[in-house]
Amino acid sequence: MIRIGVVGAGSWGINHVRTFAQLPVCKLTMVADLSDKSLAASKRIEPSVRTTKDHSELLASDEVDAVVISSSAETHFPIAKEALEHNKDILIEKPFVLKIKEGEELVSLAESKGRILMVGHLLKYHPAVIRLKELATSGALGKVFYICSKRVNLGVVRANENALWSLAPHDISVMLYLLDRDPVMVAATGQSYIQKGIEDVVFFALYFSSGEMCHGHVSWLDPHKIREFIVVGSKKMAVFDDMEATEKMKIYDKGVEGAPESYASYGEAIAIRMGDIYVPWIRMVEPLRSEALHFLECVKERKTPLTDGKDGMRVLRVLEAAQLSLRNGGTPVKLESH
Repeated sequence: MIRIGVVGAGSWGINHVRTFAQLPVCKLTMVADLSDKSLAASKRIEPSVRTTKDHSELLASDEVDAVVISSSAETHFPIAKEALEHNKDILIEKPFVLKIKEGEELVSLAESKGRILMVGHLLKYHPAVIRLKELATSGALGKVFYICSKRVNLGVVRANENALWSLAPHDISVMLYLLDRDPVMVAATGQSYIQKGIEDVVFFALYFSSGEMCHGHVSWLDPHKIREFIVVGSKKMAVFDDMEATEKMKIYDKGVEGAPESYASYGEAIAIRMGDIYVPWIRMVEPLRSEALHFLECVKERKTPLTDGKDGMRVLRVLEAAQLSLRNGGTPVKLESH
C-alpha cells in the first residue's frame, strides 16, 4: 500500500486529496497546507488523515512514500527538492517550475536518487486527447498542418503568475504530444489589464521545422469558459471541446485538395472537399484519476511516467521562450534543440 502525502490542498490541491483518498491501491496519510480551512476540508474527505501546516514535517515523515505537490507555482522547486532529498517520489502540478535551471536540477536530483518525478500535465491523461493522439499517429488526419487551442474564462486571477504560466502549460503539453517534436521558434504577445506586469491575456505561437504551426489563446479575462483544441490535417480535421457534456470530439472529413502540377484555370487548382462530420464515442474517465493511477503504477513498478521530468522540461523551455518573447513585444525567440 503506497502512502501518499499532499502538499497544498487549496482550490485545485483538494481534488488531489479527494482522488487519492478514493483510490483503494493507496492510502492518503498526510496533508500539509497553511490554511485551516483547507486542512479541515481534507479531514472531511478523509477523517484519518494527519494534517499539518509545516510541509517539512510531511516530507520528513516515515508515514509518507510519495508526495503530490500542488502548492503555488513559486514554491514547487524548493518543496520538490526537499522531497527528493528525503527520498520521496513526487508528482508536481503544472507549471513544473518557473526556471530552466531549477527544472534541470530537479531532474538530475531525481535520477541520482532513483526517484520518480512526474509532472501534472493532466490533459495527456484525458480520453479525448488520447484519441486525438491516436488519430494523429495513425495518419487518419493526414499530415497535421496546424493546431489551435483556446483556454479562457473569467477568473481565477493570480497574483504570482500570468495567464501564460497559469493556463498555457496544459495546451503546450498537448501540442508537443500530438506533433511529437519540439518547436524551433516561439512568439507571444499579451497585455496586463488588472494587475501591472501580470498579463491577463496572452496569444502564443509555436513554429516547427517541418512547417507545422500551433497557436494558443489563454485568458482569465473572458466572458465565456472555453476549453478547445482544433487540429487541422491534410485529410481530416478534429475538434476537441472539453466543455461539451457528451460530444467532446468531432471529426470533420473536410479539406482542400492540392493543386495539380498543371491546370488550365484557377477553378481546377483548388478543390474544397466537404464530407461527413463524425462524433466518435469516447469512454470518459476522470483525467485526474487516470493521472493518479499512473503515478501510483510508476511508483510501484519503478517505471518512467508519461509526463516525467523531461516532459516537464520540454514544456518549460517553450514557456520560458514565450515569456521572453512576451517581454520583448512579441519578437520571436529561437529554441535550441535538446
